[in-house]
Amino acid sequence: MDELIGRLAATVSIDDVVAEKSIGVILDFLRSEGPANQVQALINTIPGAEAAIRTSQDNSGLLKLMGGGLMAVGTRLMALGLGVTEIRSLARELFTFGRDKIGADQMGEIIARTPGLRQFA
Repeated sequence: MDELIGRLAATVSIDDVVAEKSIGVILDFLRSEGPANQVQALINTIPGAEAAIRTSQDNSGLLKLMGGGLMAVGTRLMALGLGVTEIRSLARELFTFGRDKIGADQMGEIIARTPGLRQFA
């Protein structure tokens, strides 16, 4: 997790806490919307990913009010202080990291089979 946090913090110019929370938000979204086997393979390569996902989860029901999906993820990331450009950079860096860890084919499956994700790849 530290490697990924460091990459995101440096690339997107955000602090480590925001980077870790952002990772949790995105991985939580991928887990709920993406291809299960490939997403779990990605999560398994990131030590601390499960904890980041749990920390990022909103149990207040607010996500259901926002409709879930990619729009809810964007709202959650903006609530962390990220703008659209930063979110795009964050997603691209996370996908690059994923390609390094699980390979281009599996990461490509995640991107292709998760609704709305291609625009960030």
